[in-house]
Amino acid sequence: MSETTFSGRLLTWFDKHGRKDLPWQNQSPYRTWVSEIMLQQTQVKTVIPYYLRFIKRFPTVEKLASATTNEVLHHWSGLGYYARGRNLHKASQTICQQYDGELPNTIDELIDLPGIGRSTAGAVLSLSKNQRQPILDGNVKRVLARCFAIPGWPGKRDVEQRLWQVSEQETPAQRVADYTQAVMDLGATVCTRSNPSCHSCPMTNTCLAHKTNEMTLYPGKKPKKNLPEKHTVMLLLRNEKSEILLQQRPPSGIWGGLWCFPQCEIDHDIQSWCKKHLGFSINNTVTGNSFSHTFSHYRLHITPVYAKSGETTHSVMETAPQLWYNRQQPQSLGLAAPVSKLLRQLDQPISEKSL
Repeated sequence: MSETTFSGRLLTWFDKHGRKDLPWQNQSPYRTWVSEIMLQQTQVKTVIPYYLRFIKRFPTVEKLASATTNEVLHHWSGLGYYARGRNLHKASQTICQQYDGELPNTIDELIDLPGIGRSTAGAVLSLSKNQRQPILDGNVKRVLARCFAIPGWPGKRDVEQRLWQVSEQETPAQRVADYTQAVMDLGATVCTRSNPSCHSCPMTNTCLAHKTNEMTLYPGKKPKKNLPEKHTVMLLLRNEKSEILLQQRPPSGIWGGLWCFPQCEIDHDIQSWCKKHLGFSINNTVTGNSFSHTFSHYRLHITPVYAKSGETTHSVMETAPQLWYNRQQPQSLGLAAPVSKLLRQLDQPISEKSL
C-alpha cells in the first residue's frame, strides 16, 4: 500500500504507534460489538474495567440474552447512557432468536438491531470480519474534518454526509481492520480535541487544517445552548432493619430500568407525599446537601432527604416495582449514579447520626 495515500501513511504510523493491547482486539464479533457499544461517547480508559467485568459475566451472546435486565444494568451501573445496556440486551435476544446466536454478517441487518447505527455496524464488521466498511465515530470525524478541512458542526446533516463521503473514499480494500483501529487511535491519542500532537502525526504534511494552523476550527463546534435546570427530592427512607427503599424506573427515559430512591417535587410536603404515594408515615426527616447531575439535555439538582419509615397507613399506592435494599447484602441491581453515590455516603457518620 502506497505511503502517499491517506490510508498508507496511517497504516505505517499504526504499525509503529497504534494501540494493539486493548482487551477487545482480535476477539469474536460478539465481544467486538460489546466494546463498540461501550465506547460510544465513553473513553477507552473508562470502558476497560467495565468491559472486562461484563465479558466475565456474559462471555457469549447466549449468556447475555438469557440474563435479566436487572443483572445487565447492574453490570452497566456507573458507565452511563443506560439505553446502550438495554439495547445491547434486547439485540442479544434478537440475535439468538433470529440468527442462531451469530451476529449478522451484513451492515443492514446489524443496523436493524437496537442501538446499532451505521458507524457502530461498520466498526464491528471491519474489526471482527475485515469487511470494507467505513466508520464515523467522534474521533474519526475530528481526524477527517481537520485533514480535509471540512467546515461545520458534524451534527448537521450536510456536514455529516460530507464526512461519510470522505470516510468511504479513504477506507482501503486491504488491512481494513487495522485501518479502522488506526484512524480511531489517531483521533484518540494524537489528533485530540484540544492540544493535538501535530508533531507526532503522520498527516502533518498533508493536513489542510495544519497547513493554515487552524486545527481548533475543525470540526465545527456545536451551537451553544443553555441547559434547562430541574430540581427533585430523593427520599432515602430506612426501615427498622436499616434497609433503604428503592423503586424501579420505567423501562424508557432517564435511568430507564434502573433502581432509584423515590422522588418527589422540591415543593411537596414530604410527609404527606409519603402517606399518599408510599403508604406509610415517616419521621426524623433530615435534609442533606444538594448536588447536581448533568445529562446531555438538562441539569438535575438533587436534594436528598433522609427519614425513617413509620407505621403503614394504607396499601402502597405506587405501581412501580419497589424493594427494601440491604446494603450489607446488596442485590444485583442496576443503580443510577446519584443513587450509588448517596448509598456510599450513608456509611459516613453524619448520615448515620441523621437517621
